[in-house]
Amino acid sequence: MDKKRLERYADLIVKSGINVQKGQEVLIRCELDQPEFVEMVVEKCYQAGAARVEIEWKHMPITKLNAIYRTEQSLSDFTYVDEAKLKRRSEVLPCLIWLDSEDPDGLIGTDHEKLAKARMAIYPKQKPYVEAMENKYQWCIAAVPGKEWAKKVFPGLSDEDAVEKLWEAILDASRVDADPITAWDAHNKKLKERCAFLNEHRFDHLEYKSSNGTDFKVWLNEKGLFLGGAEQNLNNGIWYNPNIPSEEVFTSPISGRAEGKVVATKPLSYQGKLIENFWVEFKDGKVVNTHAEKNGDLLEQMVHMDEGASRLGECALIAYDSPINNTDILFYNTLFDENASCHLALGRGFTNCLEGYENMTYEQCIAAGVNNSMIHVDFMIGSKDMSIVGVMKDGTRVQIFKDGNWVI
Repeated sequence: MDKKRLERYADLIVKSGINVQKGQEVLIRCELDQPEFVEMVVEKCYQAGAARVEIEWKHMPITKLNAIYRTEQSLSDFTYVDEAKLKRRSEVLPCLIWLDSEDPDGLIGTDHEKLAKARMAIYPKQKPYVEAMENKYQWCIAAVPGKEWAKKVFPGLSDEDAVEKLWEAILDASRVDADPITAWDAHNKKLKERCAFLNEHRFDHLEYKSSNGTDFKVWLNEKGLFLGGAEQNLNNGIWYNPNIPSEEVFTSPISGRAEGKVVATKPLSYQGKLIENFWVEFKDGKVVNTHAEKNGDLLEQMVHMDEGASRLGECALIAYDSPINNTDILFYNTLFDENASCHLALGRGFTNCLEGYENMTYEQCIAAGVNNSMIHVDFMIGSKDMSIVGVMKDGTRVQIFKDGNWVI
């Protein structure tokens, strides 16, 4: 891969992604797949003025060994060291970069029930710190190719060629051209224009229909806002891009008001396993029925992780004729596949999708209808013939999507 292009990508992540400011700390979470690129990102952080950069390395094969050999009780431990790290992070609020390269099949053969129970045991101890950091720091999820992930996406190629081709796909989707920062500024402007249209109409609910069986209604929050692209750090007003790439405009619907069936159009990579060919049915705002041809038990377990896991936390609108979908690549990675076409998310909603959230506590945002959960899992529902109609309180119907694409 051309080193100059990788440097532009690292620059984009640091300057447009987290937009690190002089004196801020940075935490980078990553696998062992691209250490040279991680080194490049670290240097870019320091050159931008970061006071300290820390790395949290992971390695999926070791994660798998832990999942196999450790007991549920051991996996549920939240040690004083774990708490001290999280407490410090909630106080310092470092910028967070997550360089995703996980193997989509990396945890096949593990007991996902044991892992789920361990996560449910740990989360209540993490929750106060997570809520204290809500909207108060800059973060960015981007990606680098791992060998196993690349081979999953391009199975007919050698390891080296697959990684190279995945690099190309990642950089193209992330708008890493001659001047990616300028390209992202223009892209953010277009996303904000979409949001402005949707927010001006104050739709009561959205109606989704597709020939694959999707027939679904979801009600929006009266104080809800559509967001997209760059967001603003509530703590110090700094703008940043949480996802690279990103093609979506999204909102958090009112918790507990959704009806009908949605059919997934891409596999879902969840907890190191793929849930394939599935659908989800809602009644009175909650998931009441699910089906999947592969890993259906994992899907069922996911929607019962806690009370909010069966409710929606996000509705995201992306054209079927999107740059990522037009690559005709199934990435087996939510960051990319969710930005290929429309998606929904089960679980935790976004408090910053609520008008006036900056003057509200987290508890007040939940009381105002933002869904609360330990999970936030996106799944893709966009299709070539999808129709989405926005219905206003007076019954006025506005066609938002037709044949999978924006019509506004």
